[in-house]
Amino acid sequence: MCGRINLKLAPHELRDLFDVIRGFDEIDWTPRYNVAPTTQMICVRESSDGREVFPARWGLIPSWVKDKPPALTFNARSDTVATKPMFRSAFKSRRCLVMASGFYEWRKLDAKNKQPYYISLTNGAPMPMAGLWEVWKLPEGETVESCTIITHTANDMMEPLHDRMPVILTHALVDPWLDPAINDPAAIQPMLEHFPADEMQAWPVSKDVGNVRNQG
Repeated sequence: MCGRINLKLAPHELRDLFDVIRGFDEIDWTPRYNVAPTTQMICVRESSDGREVFPARWGLIPSWVKDKPPALTFNARSDTVATKPMFRSAFKSRRCLVMASGFYEWRKLDAKNKQPYYISLTNGAPMPMAGLWEVWKLPEGETVESCTIITHTANDMMEPLHDRMPVILTHALVDPWLDPAINDPAAIQPMLEHFPADEMQAWPVSKDVGNVRNQG
């Protein structure tokens, strides 16, 4: 799973690396070091006016939900994302990048203790995670944009820490992943591949990260 990230991005990184041209004024670029579900994420998608960055609540809310947001939709499993009602429509036509600088995972030491680790790319670049987005309308008429991060089994670097990890997209997969014209699940599914283990790094961090109120 992926339930906590680090987010310290600069607008120029999205312009230069992901060809984003609009939406920058809608984003709070203040660095956040302990980001949890239900808070705002920074996402990238294709639009009719070009590639844009947009804020989205972490935890997908499908448009057909009536009363309140569903629980535990901050991750979508790669093996069921194409068929599960909660995600299958977005998987076909509302894919995005959920941006991060890195993420945290807890390695189980024994029955009572876990050690948190921070995982990032070795080159220090932003980490584009495969995501989905939706628009939900509240009964009062207000709309909420939300997102989820797709996960799959761990690669060789992550396996000692946890059995699952977010799908991190290589540069070559960013364009087809964001392309709304590609809407056949059979063509989309192969994009959910393992990111090269030798391009990732991890190190232990303070257990203070376990409390979402702790930042810095």
